[in-house]
Amino acid sequence: MPANTTASSPKKKKGRRARLLVLVLVLALVAGVGYGAYWSVGTVRASFPQTTGSLEVEGLDGTVEVKRDAYGIPQIYADSDEDLFRAQGFVQAQDRFWEMDVRRHLTAGRLSEMFGSAQIETDAFLRTLGWRDVAQEEYDTRLSPETKKYLQAYADGVNAYIEGRSADELSVEYAALSFANDYAPEPWTPVDSVAWLKAMAWDLRGNMQDEIDRSLLTSRLGADQIRDLYPDYPYDRNKPIVQEGGIDPATGAYDPEAEPSAEGAGSGGGSGEGEGAGGGGGSGEADGAPGTGTPAGAAAGFTAQLGALADTLDDIPALLGPNGSGIGSNSWVVSGKYTTTGKPLLANDPHLAPQLPSLWYQMGLHCRELSAECTFDVAGYSFSGMPGVVIGHNQDIAWGFTNLGADVTDLYLEKLDGDSYLVGGKEKALTVREEVIKVAGGADKTITVRSTEHGPLVSDRSKELARVGDRAPVSNAAPDRGSGYAVALQWTALQPGKSMDAVFTLNRAKDFAGFRAAAKDFEVPSQNMIYADTKGHIGYQAPGRIPIRAEGDGRTPAPGWDPRYKWDGYIDFDELPYEYDPARGYIVTANQSVIDAEAYPYLITEDYGYGARSQRINDLIESKIRGGGKISTEDMRTMQMDNSSEIAKLLTPYLLKIDVSDTYVREAQKLLEGWDYTQEPDSAAAAYFNGVWRNVLKLAFGNKLPKELRIEGECLSVLPADSSAPDDDLVERVRECGQRDADSAQPDGGDRWYEVVRRLLKDEDNAWWRSPGTRTDEPTDTRDELLARAMEDARWELTAEMGKDASTWSWGRLHQLTLRNQTLGTQGPGFLRSMLNRGPWNLGGGEAAVNATGWNAAGGYDVVWVPSMRMVLNVGDWDKSRWINLTGASGHAYHSHYTDQTDKWAKGELLDWAYTGEAVDTAAVDTLTLRPPGGAAG
Repeated sequence: MPANTTASSPKKKKGRRARLLVLVLVLALVAGVGYGAYWSVGTVRASFPQTTGSLEVEGLDGTVEVKRDAYGIPQIYADSDEDLFRAQGFVQAQDRFWEMDVRRHLTAGRLSEMFGSAQIETDAFLRTLGWRDVAQEEYDTRLSPETKKYLQAYADGVNAYIEGRSADELSVEYAALSFANDYAPEPWTPVDSVAWLKAMAWDLRGNMQDEIDRSLLTSRLGADQIRDLYPDYPYDRNKPIVQEGGIDPATGAYDPEAEPSAEGAGSGGGSGEGEGAGGGGGSGEADGAPGTGTPAGAAAGFTAQLGALADTLDDIPALLGPNGSGIGSNSWVVSGKYTTTGKPLLANDPHLAPQLPSLWYQMGLHCRELSAECTFDVAGYSFSGMPGVVIGHNQDIAWGFTNLGADVTDLYLEKLDGDSYLVGGKEKALTVREEVIKVAGGADKTITVRSTEHGPLVSDRSKELARVGDRAPVSNAAPDRGSGYAVALQWTALQPGKSMDAVFTLNRAKDFAGFRAAAKDFEVPSQNMIYADTKGHIGYQAPGRIPIRAEGDGRTPAPGWDPRYKWDGYIDFDELPYEYDPARGYIVTANQSVIDAEAYPYLITEDYGYGARSQRINDLIESKIRGGGKISTEDMRTMQMDNSSEIAKLLTPYLLKIDVSDTYVREAQKLLEGWDYTQEPDSAAAAYFNGVWRNVLKLAFGNKLPKELRIEGECLSVLPADSSAPDDDLVERVRECGQRDADSAQPDGGDRWYEVVRRLLKDEDNAWWRSPGTRTDEPTDTRDELLARAMEDARWELTAEMGKDASTWSWGRLHQLTLRNQTLGTQGPGFLRSMLNRGPWNLGGGEAAVNATGWNAAGGYDVVWVPSMRMVLNVGDWDKSRWINLTGASGHAYHSHYTDQTDKWAKGELLDWAYTGEAVDTAAVDTLTLRPPGGAAG
């Protein structure tokens, strides 16, 4: 079930337990008397899709063939665009309608209609953001007639599948849910598809969490200390994506061949679209304005309120994974000059939260003959619930995405007075609307949504947030806070755009000009887009609606009362960085800086990832092509599975110099001798190093941060003074205590911590190395003292997890992936979870490695984000491309394609990817013919 923002309420917990008990009882009834009965008859099998023979589908103009390979991946063949998308909707509903239905209720703030009162607070927050309203406005006013036609065709296909089918014919979850609250799915609409892009944008929204964290830090740390924790991007060591070019002063456009220069366009330009988004700015202070109001300084009471805001933001279900620096994706493209094929090779693996089923749905959309009526021949990864292909290739070009990380959100402190707010010394009326939340099994809930010109007041959504600005840090010139400031959210995705148009334009692009035309409309979310074509060209484009700030840098909440802090439009598309056939012969994007800040006049963000992954990929490519070497498809796959730890290379030599007298700890230290820094699943050294790294972060930073941001380590105070003879009772106490730490910890932010520690290592006496003593440990004052204590603490922690014999440890036993169904499988009794969830798998890789099986040092070693799919595109010889999904094509528990790709994914294997008609026919094991009503059976 999606995240519950009111889970702390005993009343809510009791109600949720009651509903889950009902679900368990229903599923037990579905299962029959025994497991065999469950498998052979009943609801589960009734929902499995028909994949052979023929079916009538309302709305089709002609016959459509759906050819599935041994993994259930469909390739669809039709004679018109509309029939292609009708069939896509029908087929995705066959495999994934439950997932699609939950998603659309999420984006519309209607989860309570499905799951009851436990979801009211989540719905209230989502209604406040208004995703569904924005999607409706996009559909009504911004999208092209052609896009609307495709969206409607897709919706018709979905509805053709669900119409007339009972709950048990749709999924086992519906059978349980209908028994509990009499829920029945409603028809699909085009706006349901458009709204999904808002959910995708939410989890790729940029630096909002960093903005909150920095504000929280002001309660405990000074400006210099905060700078220590958010260091500048290391341009001298980690290359940005775009390494050439700049703004042409004569044209004001970005020129990839221009000399890098900070001169030219300046920061006052923009697309002029800022009016509807609180833009339009104002360069001076309005008469009667209260002052600059820059949020700075510290106030103790602010942390609890802003922490509550952070919790609320995090409670929105993580549809595409954790958000923050160090969390993202890899993509790279290599020119045919350096490949064994003589044509470009392109790799992509987006790093997202693990989901079951996977976010991605593999498929092909093929016109039997390309014509004016049928214009698509595309294959790749789509989203269930949305027509078209998001990442993949057509007959001419290939493309991939990674998160650009542009700063597209700002929090504004607002001075309210009744139904008005202060701006420029004048009162303006709040925009107010009411929303009615329908609740399964309960009374409707009516909420009031209030907005300023900056956006909705997110601080209205809970009692804690209602006083978020009670002691907010502001300048002395700020207006009297009275009962406290409110907090508004400005976000580019809350303005209607044309991203859905971009999907179809991209799917039919034939060259770099067509690719860039699609990118121009891909406004939200802002993504790095890489490119290759069959003529041998490679390229990159940074798209997106990226705001220009007349004042401030978006790193902390802005004063809403000062008009100088409005957005002053957006960066023109022609001024966004791009590359085309760079001389170096390859392009790497892995969430690092897009372009050197000194070469580019606009602020994209101050919160990029720090380049640990991207530079490792650059180095791997350089090492392969140096001296005339060539890169193969298999080399690209091997690079995706690179497990090397960049922080281990830096820190291990320091750890090996520590004089360890405790023989028990020395046994663990020896594991690091001769280690090659790779994090294979069976590596004892990787297990120990990551344990040490986690404890370094706890000791150096944990107790110095506000409690909302701490990397907890209190449980290690149970260690005895003499650890050379551990007893089993103590080991168990460490294990239990460590689990409490993990359950209460806050997330950690990837390779930012690598950069923080890197800059401290040569300063042996830096204040960050000081940590307080415990009942059993002396305080630390120097780097080596803290590293020694981290080594000891890690020895005990891993002993509790894996036993006393360090030689038997393995990274994979600590670093496990469990796939949890995103609805009914995320909480509840073990029986329910065992029906819907799968795992665990022991994995290699790690935080900020190229094989980014990420974990949070704050919460333990379990895998919390993953390469959600992997692909290697063999441009021009498409049938030699390879791909893999995290789970499988099906969303039906116990279907053979539910998780049939996961074992291969965990091993780093890829599947053959058939594209041409001949290859698809050879791979096909099932063929289903869809025909118009009354048409001849196939």
